[in-house]
Amino acid sequence: MKKLFEVFWRFLFLGCISFGGPAAHIGYFQKTFVDKLKWLDQTSYANLISLSQFLPGPGSSQLGFAIGLRQAGLPGGIAAFIGFTLPSFILIYLLATNISGAEQPWVFHVISGLKLLAVVVVADACLTMYKSFCNNYTHRLIAVITVIALITLPSLTMQIFILTIAASFGFFVNPSLKSVTTEVTQPSALTSRQFKILPLMLFLITLFALPLATVVGAPINTADIMVLFNQFFQAGSMVFGGGHVVLPLLQQTIGEALSNDVFLTGYAAAQAVPGPMFTLATFLGAELFPQAPLIGATVATLAIFLPGFLLVLTFESTWQSLATKPKVAGAIMAVNAAVVGLLFSALYHPIFTSAVSSLFDLFSVLIGFYLLRIVKLPIIVLVVTFVGVGLLTQFY
Repeated sequence: MKKLFEVFWRFLFLGCISFGGPAAHIGYFQKTFVDKLKWLDQTSYANLISLSQFLPGPGSSQLGFAIGLRQAGLPGGIAAFIGFTLPSFILIYLLATNISGAEQPWVFHVISGLKLLAVVVVADACLTMYKSFCNNYTHRLIAVITVIALITLPSLTMQIFILTIAASFGFFVNPSLKSVTTEVTQPSALTSRQFKILPLMLFLITLFALPLATVVGAPINTADIMVLFNQFFQAGSMVFGGGHVVLPLLQQTIGEALSNDVFLTGYAAAQAVPGPMFTLATFLGAELFPQAPLIGATVATLAIFLPGFLLVLTFESTWQSLATKPKVAGAIMAVNAAVVGLLFSALYHPIFTSAVSSLFDLFSVLIGFYLLRIVKLPIIVLVVTFVGVGLLTQFY
């Protein structure tokens, strides 16, 4: 229970400060669970990142779920999800039921300051991962090509294409395999044996059988909840590329039930709060179920996250085992190099471009990077500092 509680409060804290989207979340997780707590090493962490890139669902939340899973089993994964998502869920729900509260000027300035912190954290993560996974000419070239491709043609299709090409190249060419360790921490017997076929079957049954169940006669409230759950489960099963991609897919899934203005308001709210952007489902669930908005928000949130977590349970132990095989290890190393490039491209856009709009912002980021990288200030001190920086900007 002590370990489980630690997983929960660590992720709860991160859920309160993790602005900046999936790339920033990867940076926060690395500083906390790899550099500070040593819950897993850099190679195992990178393997989990590469797994989350290939599975549908919320990449950073799947990463957090996998970290909790490795630290404290399935209860740890659930605790990580609840802790990381709860602050965002509460804020989004309050915004959905009382949107006027988000219009206070000081809220905007606090968010602006924390977005600057996100630039600092992602830059630090990029540099750390570059040193770890781009330690030869070939992997550095993969990272550079990824950055150029994604900045030039930013799209989900290009991202999947680059990762696929990198994996294929690493699998067949195995560049400098001996220079990088492939040893990984093996998952517990409970994780590897018990949670493999069952979550996959549950995922497939829910994906294909639930749409049929929603047309069977049922009490109106129960039927409405099942329809709501099915809509968001289907969306969570098909989203590759993180929170920014979920908006158009949900628009197609929900159809004419909500206006574009409601969608865009929810999308803006999800960007404005810390934690996973998939809590857009919280906002939309509350809007779609006005007779009981808290139930609607809860059902939609659980439904959109559930597919990704079931797939992590299915493939996490297999992925870790495969990582010890030379050809697969070569593919993973190449994917890790491409992920470094992906993070660098995300650092530029949308993180840097949306956060830095003046010389004062740029100066604040440079000072913050120095304090984090060289002085090694605790993250909580930097959070307080950048909240102050954000509030200071309202006087200029």
